[in-house]
Amino acid sequence: MINNYNIIDNSENTDDCNVMDNSENTDNCDVIDNSADIDNCGVINNSVNADNCSVMDNNTIIITGASRGIGRAIATALASPSTNLVISCSKSEAELQETYDAVVKKGAHCTAYVGDMGNYSNVLEMFDLALSHYGKTDILINNAGIASIGLFQDMTPDMWNNIMSVNLNSVYNCCHFAVNDMLRRHSGKIINISSVWGLYGASCEVAYSASKGAVNSFTKALAKELAPSHIQVNAIACGAIDTSMNGHLSKEELDELACEIPAGTLGKPEGVARLVKLMLESDDYLTGQVIQYDGGWI
Repeated sequence: MINNYNIIDNSENTDDCNVMDNSENTDNCDVIDNSADIDNCGVINNSVNADNCSVMDNNTIIITGASRGIGRAIATALASPSTNLVISCSKSEAELQETYDAVVKKGAHCTAYVGDMGNYSNVLEMFDLALSHYGKTDILINNAGIASIGLFQDMTPDMWNNIMSVNLNSVYNCCHFAVNDMLRRHSGKIINISSVWGLYGASCEVAYSASKGAVNSFTKALAKELAPSHIQVNAIACGAIDTSMNGHLSKEELDELACEIPAGTLGKPEGVARLVKLMLESDDYLTGQVIQYDGGWI
């Protein structure tokens, strides 16, 4: 039983496979490595070759909230035989395993981490693991997020703090560690997955709108600070994307929502992933931007 975090690893640096096994209860850490056979290390040898290389070759990419939806689509789109991926989620270990399997099938080296990105210690642990295996952080995709719908006066302090922790504190935590490494190399790219509600606000989604508004401001401010070091910081303000976050809506409500969008349909996670890839291919003059991806909705 894995209580705190689960690490799934297929990196080539097998000597470091136990580097994160420093908790008091070592039963809380599980490492799976598919690159080589190592005794006493919980190894599964499942190497896969792929023919096509990504434009992200030789980069280490960290993607939070990667167990499903937009995060999984981004991880799959960026995976190639010469990319190193670190993917994370907070709870959905089985779904994260599916993302892991998908990127390994494309030949990528991958490490999966289950932990709370709003928790500074968890994020430290994840970045220590990433650096021990891959030596650097080239790209950070902050995608972890949750939504809550309801009247503001019904929102408790715990509910508010939870949304801020997952949606905003996670961005601070991950950027705090990624930027330190990027500054040493005067190179790096950060993309924060945000929302149009962070630009315009949504009734009955005050906390979510506030958290995404903060992410947008964070993006613009950090981009100005890091531009002299050739580090890009941008955000994508998503509109209505067809993911489980909209699972509370009925088919009729989804159809009505699609009719409100000039493009006539909800966006797809794969479309967000394609936009991420295009932004990562750009030079570092593209920075400080919050790009709307909403089919002309707002």
